[in-house]
Amino acid sequence: MDIAYIPSPSRGVLHLGPIPLRAYAFCIILGVVAAVWLGSKRWVARGGAKHTVGDIAVWAVPFGLVGGRLYHVITDHQLYFGEGKNPWNAFKIWEGGLGIWGAVALGAVGAWIGCRRRGVPLPAYADAIAPGIALAQALGRWGNYFNQELYGRATTLPWGLEIHKTLPDGEVVNGVFHPTFLYESIWDVAVALLVIWADRRWKLGHGRAFALYVAAYTVGRFWTEWLRIDEAHVYFGLRLNDWTSIVVFIGAVAYLVIVGKKRPGREDPASIDPAAHAEAEAAGEKAAGDRAADEKAVAGTALAGKAAAAKAKAKAKARAKGEGPSETVAGDKPSRIVDGDGGAEADPQPAVAASTAAEKTGKDAENPI
Repeated sequence: MDIAYIPSPSRGVLHLGPIPLRAYAFCIILGVVAAVWLGSKRWVARGGAKHTVGDIAVWAVPFGLVGGRLYHVITDHQLYFGEGKNPWNAFKIWEGGLGIWGAVALGAVGAWIGCRRRGVPLPAYADAIAPGIALAQALGRWGNYFNQELYGRATTLPWGLEIHKTLPDGEVVNGVFHPTFLYESIWDVAVALLVIWADRRWKLGHGRAFALYVAAYTVGRFWTEWLRIDEAHVYFGLRLNDWTSIVVFIGAVAYLVIVGKKRPGREDPASIDPAAHAEAEAAGEKAAGDRAADEKAVAGTALAGKAAAAKAKAKAKARAKGEGPSETVAGDKPSRIVDGDGGAEADPQPAVAASTAAEKTGKDAENPI
């Protein structure tokens, strides 16, 4: 009986004419968008301005990409330097190879620069974006699937991942392996949900939500790293990233405990983002202007109504005194009122017509022909 394993992707790049659209890059971009979206919602809920997270991300994301690539190249330098290796391949980021530790470390430097420019405290910003970073990692891991990389040991489990690829050294890999990309993606989503829940439950602030994300992530990373079989540096029986996970976990837990005792609770919402005050003032001025316009419109309507009522009252009064024109039937000429006489003045036109007729009759009598 054949088991339905996770199939290997048919391709990792789609060519739109001469332009290659790489799934790895698309997954990273999608992760960045998700992180900024979720981080912005959390930042606004904490009292910040809605564009602050995106503005700071303009600094953090490029720094993070550079840091992630540097970490990978440094820790796996044997892939790019040495006999028979091409150092220029170190710049081919689309082929995979981003170290999360370097991405977080150098990304924090970029975020610090962005925060200083906007007058925002870095710990508060880190707390807001922590679940978004975990979600970005969950989406980014699918880039490893399309590149058929970073898989685990061989397995017969029904969710095993089929791999069919040729390594740079010419070795052909065919088999079913642990889908470590999927394990870590699921774990990252769980970490994001954990941080959101814990933050609501205990009102984590001053960088503690970010520390919780780091501590929780390293636990899952230690396990998935242990399953992987790709080439890596091993020290005392553990891969380098396992040792890194242990050190980072200890540091994150220590930060949680120490800062939790010294600075419990969250930052004052009024102190985390100067841009929020500017947005509030602008919104208040707009609301005041709208209210003034509404009041002016209402006053104008009332004034127009009073004027119309006064005019109607004047007309009614004039009719009552007999000063207005009399009503006429359509097609007739109105009669003219003579001062001191209630009757209508006779129309002079019939008299003129009679005089003319009489004159004509006299002439005709003198000239019968």
